[in-house]
Amino acid sequence: MSRLSLFPLTAEVSQQGHLIIGGCDTVELTTEFGTPLYLFDEFSLRSKCSEFKAEFSRHYGDVAIIYACKAFINGALALIFVEEGLGLDVVSAGELGIAQSVGFPLTQVYFHGSNKSAEEIKLGLDWHVGRIVVDNLDELTMLNEIAVGEGYMADILLRLSPGVEPHTHKYITTGVVDSKFGFPLFSGEEALAQALAAPNLNPVGWHFHLGSLIYKLEPYQEAIELILNFTAEMKQKYNFELKELNVGGGFAIQYSLDSPAPPISNYAEAIAANVVSKCQELKLALPRLIVEPGRALVGQAGVALYKVGVVKEIPGVRCYISVDGGMADNIRPALYGSKYDAVVANKMLEKETGRVTIAGKFCESGDILVKDIAMPLVSAGDIIAIPGCGAYCLPMASNYNASLKPAIVLVKEGKARLIRRRETLADLSLCDLV
Repeated sequence: MSRLSLFPLTAEVSQQGHLIIGGCDTVELTTEFGTPLYLFDEFSLRSKCSEFKAEFSRHYGDVAIIYACKAFINGALALIFVEEGLGLDVVSAGELGIAQSVGFPLTQVYFHGSNKSAEEIKLGLDWHVGRIVVDNLDELTMLNEIAVGEGYMADILLRLSPGVEPHTHKYITTGVVDSKFGFPLFSGEEALAQALAAPNLNPVGWHFHLGSLIYKLEPYQEAIELILNFTAEMKQKYNFELKELNVGGGFAIQYSLDSPAPPISNYAEAIAANVVSKCQELKLALPRLIVEPGRALVGQAGVALYKVGVVKEIPGVRCYISVDGGMADNIRPALYGSKYDAVVANKMLEKETGRVTIAGKFCESGDILVKDIAMPLVSAGDIIAIPGCGAYCLPMASNYNASLKPAIVLVKEGKARLIRRRETLADLSLCDLV
């Protein structure tokens, strides 16, 4: 397996030794649009949408794929998802507003969030979102009060924390008992009883999310068993019929050659088989299955392109290759210790000559994008391409050191379309008052 396999599905190398994605020369893209530059490959995006729908539908009759916007969303991607028949998982008024701005069908939106404001809840009801995922008792009370005032019957899911360890980084673990997210199972009955008694709430099911970047199948299987056992208890006590089971996302992708991820088909088969078998065992009707991939849909489709500036050789220690981006557009290595791979986009046919560390330009020692990677001889002006940057890079981007957030292009069949312009110096002070 070569590094090219980590890039979008359309990645190839030209005769000139340039990295080509979506039929576009990445080196030429940086000349036209500048750097840092993020690109998304439309073919890869649509292929992943189709793969998720096909694999889960193959193993389960009634299933919906809902894209988790926190991975990254903007208007252009939202339109692709609606064309591909996906819904959206939003966690803020901002994400909901992006969906609304391009005419996304809001009945296909699931509104999450552990601390929704009254204004956000009211907006969700006014815009008739499909489901509100309730995270805690305070929200449950507030939601019902607002729904009563609006004269609106809200369909809800209760978010449960099954207490399952997903074996991922502690910062992206969400389904354990000690979590800011959801109702622990031991308090789930209280939440359901309150929801059933609320005049303007219609509890239709459960939601759980174990975390992010989960490489193992067992955590999903364990959580499904716990949640469905709880469902059987609630059916017996309250005659509660589970109509929807939302198993969240968290499916891993491959960031480097030494970290292979299970194929989507493995996740689909394991999840579907466990839901079916457990429901049969407990004599429960099969609920609609909701799956919320984020990273697994957009991660591989995204690539970050940087221009090399300073090359700093510390004899006997390390060679630093400094690029014109870093933790302000991709904080994941500094925040999570995330590992990436990289190539020199204009020297794809040249042999590796040694190991280098790719450093960002920001005033933090932790601003390292890739550590100790084998590369050909790198010089100022070369273009570094980092794969797997479609998820959680741009949404967490900042203006640290008063830097400008990068432009984004969508590539397809040799054409590149700007879907977000680069920020300007004037943008930095638009909200300032003097």
